[in-house]
Amino acid sequence: MKTIKNNATKIALLILILIGINFLSSFLVWRFDLTKNKRYTLSEASKNTVEIANQVIIIDVLLSGNLPSEFKRLQTETKQLLEEFTTVNNKIRVNYINPLDNNNSKQQNIQALQELGLTPASVTVEEGNSMSREVVFPWALVNMGEKTVKVSLLQNTLGSNSEQRINNSVQQLEYAFADAFKQLTITEKKKIAILKGNGEIQDKYLIDFLINLRNYYQLGEFNLDSLKSNPKQVLENLNRFDATIIAKPTERFSENEKYILDQFVMNGGKTLWMVDEVVADLDSLQNENFSSFAYPQDLNLDDILFRYGVRINKTLIQDLISSPVTVTDQNGEIPINWFYSPMVSPTNNHPINKGVNVVKLEFANGIDTLPNAIDKTILLQSSPQSKEVGVPRAYSLDEFDTQQDIATFNDGNKTLGVLLEGNFTSAFKNRIKPFKIDGNKENVGSKNKMIVISDGDIVNYNYVNKKPLINGVDKWTKQVYGNKDFLINSVNYLLDEDGLINIRSKEIALSFLSKEKVYQQKTTWKLINIGLPIVLIVLFGMLFNYFKKKKYTV
Repeated sequence: MKTIKNNATKIALLILILIGINFLSSFLVWRFDLTKNKRYTLSEASKNTVEIANQVIIIDVLLSGNLPSEFKRLQTETKQLLEEFTTVNNKIRVNYINPLDNNNSKQQNIQALQELGLTPASVTVEEGNSMSREVVFPWALVNMGEKTVKVSLLQNTLGSNSEQRINNSVQQLEYAFADAFKQLTITEKKKIAILKGNGEIQDKYLIDFLINLRNYYQLGEFNLDSLKSNPKQVLENLNRFDATIIAKPTERFSENEKYILDQFVMNGGKTLWMVDEVVADLDSLQNENFSSFAYPQDLNLDDILFRYGVRINKTLIQDLISSPVTVTDQNGEIPINWFYSPMVSPTNNHPINKGVNVVKLEFANGIDTLPNAIDKTILLQSSPQSKEVGVPRAYSLDEFDTQQDIATFNDGNKTLGVLLEGNFTSAFKNRIKPFKIDGNKENVGSKNKMIVISDGDIVNYNYVNKKPLINGVDKWTKQVYGNKDFLINSVNYLLDEDGLINIRSKEIALSFLSKEKVYQQKTTWKLINIGLPIVLIVLFGMLFNYFKKKKYTV
């Protein structure tokens, strides 16, 4: 009797211990990332963006339903990443929604989603010798309060197959969501001056870029010539901003204006230059002969950029990898070759251009980098099948309508965009200053950075041939150009202090099954998965009966 009581006490104690361990484990969560590249480990910069959220964040993931295998992989990776974010902040709620599964017709759903700015992806589903087309919406909507940020889960790059697209997309997932959290939680925004007064690009071509920038920064127009009689005050006003954007100026900068920009850089201000050194525009072709003349323009910026380490050449780039120009004849709109519109594939050598789709340029100029102490990173360059041509020169719509000598397009990889980082020297060092200021600086006190792009039309990404794109898609190339992503990344890098954009450099390599081998060997593996267990069970039964009879037979 005493033994029974002791056993009952031990069992009861063991049950209480197990209950206690289970209760404590509900408050403690251990997660171990055993992957080689730590793909499930969030960076500190990512954690910081979501930790400060004090409101509920609702994430609606639209990647759901009957998906092709590659997109199921993207769905799984998205789900696992969001689980990591929920461990950082338990105010995150995630919903997985099939946007095409409701009472409306499929076409009505697609149209409604497109009106929200959610571009669908059309994918090919291959199964053996049969193929079908499916429409999926690889998007997520991140909501906090009345704010909503759209997150694209799919990174499209020209020339990549479906598996490469998914791999690139998975690499950028952490940054995509961390960036969305930053937009929702940011409280103190840095200030950016949008330069005006020197014939910059029209606002209608700039507006989408500025709307997207406004999610991160305070924006304000700034005219360098606003106080002609008091340039010192203009400099003081400009120094209140953290960065300035100079988008396609067409009028000459005065010495006062150059000195203001130079001292802004010396005081740590960041600059995004989008500058043309050649006058050429598609609008000028609207005449009887459909032709015009390209000629160099003098913006009076050569010396200041030269001192910083670059020279924008008064040349034009012709590239065989280019987008066509549209003309209208009796048969409607038709595309014709237009080698002055390079489609540039970013080099993937920096967080700015990592995973960015092709960037469309128009009448871009070549850039030379000059030897000095400044670090230079080439962000944009023409394809190997391109060349640099001088100006002045005539150009016309039918310039490339005849057979071209392909052999002449062999002087490619011309620099079109470059990042400069280091301790800049004033362009006015050892020179007479246009006006006197207190605290003139001839060197940057600490490292500064700027980006120089030799095409002002890079910001004009929602228009092709001066016509707005429908849903951002070029009807001829079928591309959503990466200009916006590239430019937003550029500004974020210039003003990034928390290192968030460096997450874009994260390398993740996914392993995919070979579709060809799956199709060829599917019968074999079906037999192995279905037939082999049955065979083993029958064999086990026969052996069991054999040894049972042998053991108990006299």
